[in-house]
Amino acid sequence: MQRRKLGSSGLEVSAIGLGCMSLSPVYGTTVDKSESISLIRSAFEYGVTFFDTAEVYGPFTNEIVVGEALAPIRDHVVIATKFGFNIDPTTGERSGRLNSRPEHIKAVAEASLKRLGVEVIDLFYQHRVDPAVPIEDVAGAVKDLIKEGKVKYFGLSEAGAQTIRRAHAVQSVTAVQSEYSLWWRGPETEILPTLEELGIGFVPFSPLGAGFLTGNIDENTKFESSDFRANVHALLRTH
Repeated sequence: MQRRKLGSSGLEVSAIGLGCMSLSPVYGTTVDKSESISLIRSAFEYGVTFFDTAEVYGPFTNEIVVGEALAPIRDHVVIATKFGFNIDPTTGERSGRLNSRPEHIKAVAEASLKRLGVEVIDLFYQHRVDPAVPIEDVAGAVKDLIKEGKVKYFGLSEAGAQTIRRAHAVQSVTAVQSEYSLWWRGPETEILPTLEELGIGFVPFSPLGAGFLTGNIDENTKFESSDFRANVHALLRTH
C-alpha cells in the first residue's frame, strides 16, 4: 500500500483509507459487530492505516466498534472522527440541527475518546460547517484540545474555500474532506487550489458514488427502505 502525507502537516496515512460509516445502518441493515471488526482488521492487514468514523454514525456505536477493532494495533493506525451535530448524549437522538459551539466540541471530544478507547484523537473533523458559530471559534476550540493533548490534527468536512482560510488562520487545518468522484467534481473549482496554496491535505469520500459507480447498480436494483440510496436511486430513474 502506498502512503500519502496530508498537506504539509506531516500526518502520513495509507493512500486508501477505510470509511467505516457503512458499518452502521446507513446503507440498510447494520453489519454484525464481529463482521465489522473482522473487516477493519483485514483492511489493516492489506495495508490500510487510515480509518474514518464519527459520533453521528449509529449514533455512537460506530466509534465503539472502530475503537475495539483497532485497539490491538492502535500505534500503527490513524483514526479520524467528527463533531458538529446536536445529538442527545443519553438517548442518541439527533435533533437534526448542527452544533459546533466550543463547549459542545470539547464535550464531544471527551465522549469520542472514551468510545474509541484512545488517549488522543488523531484527526478531528468538523462534520459540517455550523453557520451559527464563527469558524474562528470552532478552530479555537480544537486548538485548545490540541494544546491539551486530546487531539493531534484539525480537519474540516464539506467546507467552502473562505471558511477553510478563516479556520486555517486560527489553527492549521491538516485535511479537508469532501465528496469527490467521477460524478461529482465540485472541489476542482475552488477547494483543491485553495488547499494546494495553504498546504492542506484533501481526503475525498464516496469516490465510487456510494456504490453507483461500481457497475453493480442498475435500474433493476432494489434497496432496503432504510438505505438512503433508495431515494437517490428513485430520483435518478426519473431523469
